[in-house]
Amino acid sequence: MSASGQVLGPILDDTPPAVIVVNFPMRDGAKFDWHTHDDHQIAWAPHGVLTVLTGDASFILPPTRALWIPVGLRHETRSTGDAILRSLYVRPDRCPLDWSDPTAVAVSPLLAELIGYLASPSLSPAARANAEALLTDLLLPVPMKTVDVTLPSGGPARTVADALLAEPADGSTLLEWGRRVGASERTLARAFVAETGLPFGRWRSLVRLRSAISRLAAGQQVARVAGDVGYETASAFVAAFRRETGVTPGAYFGRQRSGSA
Repeated sequence: MSASGQVLGPILDDTPPAVIVVNFPMRDGAKFDWHTHDDHQIAWAPHGVLTVLTGDASFILPPTRALWIPVGLRHETRSTGDAILRSLYVRPDRCPLDWSDPTAVAVSPLLAELIGYLASPSLSPAARANAEALLTDLLLPVPMKTVDVTLPSGGPARTVADALLAEPADGSTLLEWGRRVGASERTLARAFVAETGLPFGRWRSLVRLRSAISRLAAGQQVARVAGDVGYETASAFVAAFRRETGVTPGAYFGRQRSGSA
């Protein structure tokens, strides 16, 4: 029985599972393009890092985090480095949860083991029903502010943006960028505000933080990541990270590492 007092389904020999677990090995850069599901989905990578894009947000998921994706929500899933997408499909008609928004959840060692247990094809109907009910009790939402970057629609500003996405540590000023792309500093500044809603400096900070989140999720050290994305010191990077997300890098991902189910 779940915390809401409901079970995911009756314990009958001929009852289909309420939760199906499927593994999808993903090579670096692989993706499942935009799609929807007829079931709720829980996306988790016991190995590697996933990025799940929705219509207005992106979630970067190390092994300590999974994402609840409600039925019918259009999304795209990508891998950073080699990863295993362990996808749980949960039947809406037998699920007590009514979360209508994508929701990050903490993956404790217990939840990781339970997911692996549910993947076993040899479970009895009674054992499976009990495990399915426990699953919903272990889905604990965690705050995970996303860092989303709007791109200029085109022209010289888009050229600058694409270059910074490829090399976020580039510290060139808008004047220097203008000389490279054939536009004035003022034109570029206006374009970034008009097309992204942000001044260039703030926009570049978000690009750096988004790149940093992927690297941190993959297990790189803060000091190394800070330099790789353009910060002179780790403390300056941590301060910028806190300004945008409200927490430190360690708190953003959680210090507890989950087991590999």
